[in-house]
Amino acid sequence: MGLPKIWSRPETHEVQPIDIDASNSDVSVIRDGNLAYTVEKAGNGSKPSYQEAVGAPVELKSPLGYHVGWLTVIFLNVNQMIGTGIFSSPGTILNRTGSVGLALIYWTIGFLLSIAGFSVYLELASYFPNRSGSEVVYLEQEYPRPKHFFPITFAVYSVILSFSSSNAIVLARYLYQIAGATPTDWQLKGVAVAGYTVASLCVILHNKYSLWLMNLLGAVKIITLIFISITGLVVLGGNVSHIPDPGVNFRNSFEGTTTNGNDLAVALVNIVFAYAGYSNAFNLVNEIKNPIPTLKKNGIISIVVVGVLYMFCNIAYFASVPKDEFAKSKEIAAGVFFVSVFGKGSAEQALNVLVLLSAFSNLLAVLIGQSRVIREIGRQGVLPFTEFWVSTKPFGTPFGPYFLKWLMTFIMIVAPPAGDAFQFVVSLGTYPNGIFQLALAIGVYFVRYRHNRLERGTRPDFRTWDVVLIFYILLQVYIIATPWIPPKGGPYAGEVSFWYATYCVAGIGVIVLCGIYYVFWVYLLPRWGGYKLRPEILDVDDTGATTHRLIKVPLAEITKWDNEHDEAGRVRRRHVPQSIRSSQGGDSNDQVSKVA
Repeated sequence: MGLPKIWSRPETHEVQPIDIDASNSDVSVIRDGNLAYTVEKAGNGSKPSYQEAVGAPVELKSPLGYHVGWLTVIFLNVNQMIGTGIFSSPGTILNRTGSVGLALIYWTIGFLLSIAGFSVYLELASYFPNRSGSEVVYLEQEYPRPKHFFPITFAVYSVILSFSSSNAIVLARYLYQIAGATPTDWQLKGVAVAGYTVASLCVILHNKYSLWLMNLLGAVKIITLIFISITGLVVLGGNVSHIPDPGVNFRNSFEGTTTNGNDLAVALVNIVFAYAGYSNAFNLVNEIKNPIPTLKKNGIISIVVVGVLYMFCNIAYFASVPKDEFAKSKEIAAGVFFVSVFGKGSAEQALNVLVLLSAFSNLLAVLIGQSRVIREIGRQGVLPFTEFWVSTKPFGTPFGPYFLKWLMTFIMIVAPPAGDAFQFVVSLGTYPNGIFQLALAIGVYFVRYRHNRLERGTRPDFRTWDVVLIFYILLQVYIIATPWIPPKGGPYAGEVSFWYATYCVAGIGVIVLCGIYYVFWVYLLPRWGGYKLRPEILDVDDTGATTHRLIKVPLAEITKWDNEHDEAGRVRRRHVPQSIRSSQGGDSNDQVSKVA
C-alpha cells in the first residue's frame, strides 16, 4: 500500500450513467486504477455521489431523520460562531493589534476567511452530498490511499481532543457573576461539569426538540447583538451625555499598530476562533433535504449576519470605551461596554444573563455538530465497538458520540489545574486542526482531478473559484507558520509561563502519535497476527443506520474473501452478464459488478 500516483493516468473502467433510486439495494462499482468508486444515492434528495470504496457506506435513510431545515442551518452556524468570543475577544484583539484600525481590518479578514472556507466546504459537499461529518468524509475521500490513513489519523485526533472544557468554564464563570459570588477553583469546575451535563442531556434525550431549543437561543443572541449595535450607533451619534467624544478612537485609528509577528498571530487566532462554526451545518448534510441549495443560500446568510453584527458591535465598543481601557478588558469586553454606557447595576446583570444563554446555545451547537463527526468516524470502522458509535437507540440520537464528548470534557475540566496547564490544554487542538484544514483545502484539487477522470458528465452543484481556494490555502499556511514567531518579550513571554510554542510542538506530536498508531494497527499487528484487515457492511439496527466494520481475515482465507466481496465490503450478488451490459450500452471491457 504505497502513496498513490495522484497525477498518473492508469486505465479507467467506466460505466454508462445509471438512474439510482434511493430504495435500490444494488450499488454500482467503477474502477480507476487502484481506486474503486461506488455510486450511491441517499434519501435526502441529493444527486448520486461517486465515493471511493474505502469510505463508509451511504445511509439510504438518515437514522437521525430530516429535521434540519433552512432555519436550523442558519442557527447551527450562528450558534457556534457566536459563543462568548464577541463578548470577550475584541479587547484581546485590540491589545494585540495595537490600533483600532488594524483591529477592524482583522475582523474583516475573519469575515473573508469564513466566506472562503464556507465555499471550500460547499464544493466538497457538492461531491459528497449524502454523508454527514464534513471533514471526516472530505479527508477520507481526498486521500483514499494509503487505505484508512486519514480516517485513523483524524479519528485519534478527534477522540483525544473531543472536549469543550473552555466553553463550559466560561458558562460557569458567568453563572457566578450573575450570583455575585467568587468561586473556588473546584466550585467553578463543579458548576462547569453540571452545566455541560445539562447541555448533553438536552441533545441526548430528543433530536428534534434540541434543535428547536438551539434555534430559540440563537434568536436571543442575535437580538442581543442587534441591541449592542443599535446602542453603539446611538452613542456614536452623540446622544449619550456622559460620553462626550464617541469618535476619539476613530481619529488616528492606526496609531499604535504593532509590527510584532507573534502579536499579529495571536490576534488572528482569536479572529479565527470568533468565526469558527461557519461550517457546522455541513456536519449534518444527510439530515438536510436538498442539502446543496439549502446550504448555499442559508449558510451564506448565517455568515453575512454574523459578520455584519460583529463589525457593528466592535464599532459600538470603540465608540463607548477609551482605547487603553478596552485593550485591557480581555474576557469582560462587553461588560466594560455596558458599564460605560449604562453604568453598574441591572444592565450589567442583564448582559451576564444574555452571555450565559449565548454560551449555553454554543455548547448545544458544538455538541450537535461534533456528535455527527464522531459518529461518521465510527461508521468508517476505525474505532472499536462500532455499533456503540453508530446506533441511534434508545432516543433517536447518537448517544455514543455524546457520551464521549461528555466524558472527555469532564476529564479536561477536572484534571488540569487552573492557569498555564488549562490554557495549554485549550490551545493544544488548534495547531493540528490548522494542519488538517490545510490538507482539506489542498485536497479539493485531488477530488476535482479524480472526478474529471471519471467523466461524470456533470459539474458539481457548486465549484469555488480558484482564487478563493488559493486565498484559503494561504491563510491556513499563515495560521500554521506564525505561531512560531516569538513574542516581543522573549520565548517565555507568551500566553503561558513556559516556552511559547509548546502547544505547537505538542500538536505536531499528536499527529505523529496518530501516524504511529496507524502503522502499528494496519501494518505491524496484521503481520504479526497473520491476517489482513477488510471492511464489511453492517446494518446496525432498523432505523437505517449502516456502517463499515473492519474485520481480521486470516491470510489463508483472504483470496476467498476478496472473491466474495467487493472493495466496499458488500457480498457480491451477481456478475452482470455480457448481454445485459451490451443492452445497457456498456462496453465489453467495463469491469462492473452489482453488489448487495
